[in-house]
Amino acid sequence: MWNSDESVGGRDYGNGALTTMKHGLKTDGFEQRGQSWFVVTDIPSDLQVEIGHIIFHLHKYPLISRSGRLNRIIYESHDGEMNKIVLNDLPGGPEAFGLAAKFCYGIAVDLTAASISGLRCAAEYLEMTEDLEEGNLIFKTEAFLSYVVLSSWRDSIIVLKSCEKLSPWAENLQIVRRCSESIAWKACTNPKGIRWAYTGKTSKVSSPKWNEIKDSSPGRTNQVPPDWWFEDVSILRIDHFVCVITAIKVKGMRFEMVGASIMKYASKWLPGLIKDGTGTPSINEIGGIKENISSCDGRGGSSSSWKGGLHMIAVGSEDEHLAVQAKDQRMILKSLISIIPPQKDSVSCSFLLRLLRMANMLRAVPALVTELEKRVGMQFEQATLVDLLIPSNSKSETMYDVDLVQRILEHFLVQEQMECSSPSRQSFSEKQMLEAAQQCGGSNAKMRVARLVDSYLTEVARDQNLPLTKFQVLAEALPESARTCDDGLYRAIDSYLKAHPTLSEHERKKLCRLMDCQKLSVDACMHAAQNERLPLRVAVQVLFSEQVKISNAIANSILKDTSAGEPHYQPMVSNRKTLLEGTPQSFQEGWAAAKKDINTLKFELETIKAKYLELHNGMGNLQRQFDTVTKQKHTSAWSSGWKKLSKITNMSGFETHVIGSQLPADQNRKTPKRWRNSIS
Repeated sequence: MWNSDESVGGRDYGNGALTTMKHGLKTDGFEQRGQSWFVVTDIPSDLQVEIGHIIFHLHKYPLISRSGRLNRIIYESHDGEMNKIVLNDLPGGPEAFGLAAKFCYGIAVDLTAASISGLRCAAEYLEMTEDLEEGNLIFKTEAFLSYVVLSSWRDSIIVLKSCEKLSPWAENLQIVRRCSESIAWKACTNPKGIRWAYTGKTSKVSSPKWNEIKDSSPGRTNQVPPDWWFEDVSILRIDHFVCVITAIKVKGMRFEMVGASIMKYASKWLPGLIKDGTGTPSINEIGGIKENISSCDGRGGSSSSWKGGLHMIAVGSEDEHLAVQAKDQRMILKSLISIIPPQKDSVSCSFLLRLLRMANMLRAVPALVTELEKRVGMQFEQATLVDLLIPSNSKSETMYDVDLVQRILEHFLVQEQMECSSPSRQSFSEKQMLEAAQQCGGSNAKMRVARLVDSYLTEVARDQNLPLTKFQVLAEALPESARTCDDGLYRAIDSYLKAHPTLSEHERKKLCRLMDCQKLSVDACMHAAQNERLPLRVAVQVLFSEQVKISNAIANSILKDTSAGEPHYQPMVSNRKTLLEGTPQSFQEGWAAAKKDINTLKFELETIKAKYLELHNGMGNLQRQFDTVTKQKHTSAWSSGWKKLSKITNMSGFETHVIGSQLPADQNRKTPKRWRNSIS
């Protein structure tokens, strides 16, 4: 917490000493005696002003000559001997009134950034205007605010911090607005132009003006990080922080910087937003959180090992202090969400999910939770499993809020659909490029979300109270195209079957229908073939789908070899060989060996059939040529030899097949002359 007194105590601005030209009476100052203040003078006081538990013993004339309010109270009262006034609603309290009283007596008053806002509000309350006296307190405090405070970064921060106890006076007098705009203007300045210490540390000298060079020593570095203003504005109260961020956004600050400042503020003012340590909270830890919520609600429970601190601000707590904390936390949540820039990547998805976790624990209003869910859905592909494991409320039996993740996923899918169907005024070629980029990006985003959802299902499946319906609905929410491989979904299904051994055969079959056996990898098929928790029909489907993939791989390999001019059988592809080596021994000796032989015989049979048809066509061509030659009247040795060859061929088809198989098919058809020469 910022301590204004320590930051600016004893600081003198030179022109910040206020005095009046006229003195009502001579005095050596004020002195305190217990809970009362007395004016050091020879004339006895005739008026008592009570503010809270402090009583000021003063004189009427110096006060009524400069305060219109006190003048009206004293002279418009029906009691002519009135000697006591109670001003418990005076802004700034006894401190501000004491400074105003000194000013009325002509005592020099040192104005500081810590006291100026209270004194300005007190002057307005006491109606110390120019109508009563030229150079009255309102005029002089306004001049100090405008010319001294607003030109200084640190003083603007201190004044804005001091306005927290002056509502609504500080807002009505535009002190908050002016300080916020001054801070925003300085925060949006190029960091290269900053030449002085920007953090609100104590200083022995007066606060510098904006960009005033205070140290020009050679060893001084002038490099300032772009987030130099985060720490200072994070000390402000949430409503004043909202004013500053709103003004900064109007000035044109980049949305990434605005989002980073909001995350910095949230980490400071929302205890429990970040979990102590790393890693995924376990089921037992989540159970501990719920028990502590119950204990804060007055229903009892044990202490939690979770260090996030959310159980310290439960809504239903009987402790009034904790209830006030919870109310403040909800107000901070609501305010921060309202000023998050609308751009997609202004804040991280992890930050949004942590806000959502806290809103869920604080029982925030449904509209606020819905707004957060939509924001998370816009960048759901950036989420991590640790942040997604949000505990459910105490009324639910499940450990994790699966319904919340389901709603986030629906918002993500709706957003993806809207981006794909959004109209564009670009040209046809540009529109095609945009659609291609959106389809590629959307596909990658859906794949990342699918992997995230599968990992989430694997984690929540260990909860024995998770109904099968919720698991199934969340698994089926994504389209089939989002998953190119169902290994993650198979792992989640196996975890659910392991945690719920009492499922019926029908429920197990219903659960296993969620995955596509043809999308399982070799390793997953190997595991599924030996998984006793799967129904027998599912195991058979896994084996059949693997057989189909192997057959397709062999067919593709044959087609590639044939097109390359190598019609030779390749015995086995590597994937099938890996699968056979990893399966049980009985499976290798049975199904695998049989299928290998069958596929080999099929290939050889098809090859023989093709060769036979090719040879038959060639023999038909030769027979027609022979018939043409025999029609001639004369005979020759060549025709005699041909007749002998024809008889031999008709007698032994198998020998002809052997001869034909040893020659290329093109030679059988295209070069009959070589046959004639060889036989003759």
